[in-house]
Amino acid sequence: MNEQQEEKKKRGFIIWWIVIGALLTTNGITLWLLLNEKTKVVDQKVVTETIIVERDNVKKDLLQLQDEFKGLQGKDAMMQKEIDEKKLRIEELIIQAEKHKGDAYIIAKLRKETESLRDIMKGFVRTIDSLNTLNINLVAEKKTVLKQLDQEKEKQDVLVKEKEELKTTIAKGSILTCFNVSAKAVLYKRGGKKEVETSKAKRMEKIKVTFSLGENKIAKPGEKTVYIRVLTPDGKEMAKSYDDSYKFVFNKSNGYYAGKETLNYSNVEITGVTYCEGQGEYVPGNYQIEITCDGAVIGSSNLKLD
Repeated sequence: MNEQQEEKKKRGFIIWWIVIGALLTTNGITLWLLLNEKTKVVDQKVVTETIIVERDNVKKDLLQLQDEFKGLQGKDAMMQKEIDEKKLRIEELIIQAEKHKGDAYIIAKLRKETESLRDIMKGFVRTIDSLNTLNINLVAEKKTVLKQLDQEKEKQDVLVKEKEELKTTIAKGSILTCFNVSAKAVLYKRGGKKEVETSKAKRMEKIKVTFSLGENKIAKPGEKTVYIRVLTPDGKEMAKSYDDSYKFVFNKSNGYYAGKETLNYSNVEITGVTYCEGQGEYVPGNYQIEITCDGAVIGSSNLKLD
């Protein structure tokens, strides 16, 4: 009996320890599960906070990038179009960053695209700086070229001026000299065979003008037409006819000649005689006589008639 009681007591003691062990095991497992879940919650919180921080950093970078793009000005229409497109894309990325604040995958994509946009922005800056530098160099080169052109133009102007002065000097030097100028009133007798000098205007038929052309080595040789212009006492030009056939040019003016003579000039002294006549009766007074050759007045004389 005592042995049975002792055996029963022993089995109860064993069962008690088994229950205690099971309770301890269950409690241990429960505690481990609680601790494990708490760790997961903490880890998830850390991950979430990390994603939010990264989102904020990405958004901050996007806003800064947006400001930097605002300061870019394209050098041509195509570049400006690309810059405007990137500005619009940055605005879209800022909206996505605000919308997907806890999505690590989206935030990672936003980070990658933000870095890509920054590289593109740096490329724009380098291109614009290069173009600005190129423009500065081109402007400097243009100024240099224009300065050189101005200098060359000044040289050309000086050469042209010297050439014109030389031409003028030669032209002046080539003007023939005229001397031994004399004018006489004449009439004709014996049917025009005999020439007689007179001092009476009413008897005069023509004015005989004698002159000499001087030696000139730089004048162009050849035929020289000498025009005689006569101003009557009443201030009129004496001419046999007042049509275009008696017009000539002298000192850049037009006038009528009373007589002309063509001489074969060979750069040595030569003498010429010209007979001048007008229309109607001649009036008494002083007749002014001008001798013109190659458009310049080269000699003059007077004839006074009663």
